[in-house]
Amino acid sequence: MQEKEKSHQVAGRLARTALRGLDPVVTAYKSDTCYVRDPKGGGNFEVRFWGRDYQISYPDGDVRELGTEKTPNLAVQLLLLHYLTKADGTLLADHWVAFRELPDALVYDAALQGRTSLPLARAYGCDLEGFIAAARALGGDRLSFGDASFMFQILPRVRMAIVLHLADDEFPAAVTVLFDAVTGHYLPTEDLAVLGGMFCGALVKHKG
Repeated sequence: MQEKEKSHQVAGRLARTALRGLDPVVTAYKSDTCYVRDPKGGGNFEVRFWGRDYQISYPDGDVRELGTEKTPNLAVQLLLLHYLTKADGTLLADHWVAFRELPDALVYDAALQGRTSLPLARAYGCDLEGFIAAARALGGDRLSFGDASFMFQILPRVRMAIVLHLADDEFPAAVTVLFDAVTGHYLPTEDLAVLGGMFCGALVKHKG
């Protein structure tokens, strides 16, 4: 088993243990999710993540995609479990901050840039229409920053924005990844670096 997979499994076990110790109704309120009790005992959280609906059982913390009953990969499972266990109910700030401004983010900033800003700048630095098409295909809502920018609702209280500055005669292309200022109340910073990489990878893949 690869070291990364082992790490995810250990983190998943810790997150499931943390979930068992929480009041599910309070957790649903704090995370802005739905909790449905099972008459036989326990229940299920229903969480919308990146345009898809997932079910997380309580108290076991098993994750399934609604409709297909498929188990998502370990990274997605961990993001959903961490979202539920970390959520503290803080309302969205509607104020954007750079990743490095989030708690303890500097140690992960270089990795995030390598996973997000640099690949996106290479892919779309001279392709405004391609960027717009890819962002819209992934459910983005248009913002007014840069040459083009979009907001993505990743989880009920996790928003990410991608801002494109096209290359010109003086400056190379640049892409900035932003998060709502309260994002640190809902996911660990390391998870946000992973999430940024996953999402921007999908944008690059859309270009073909």
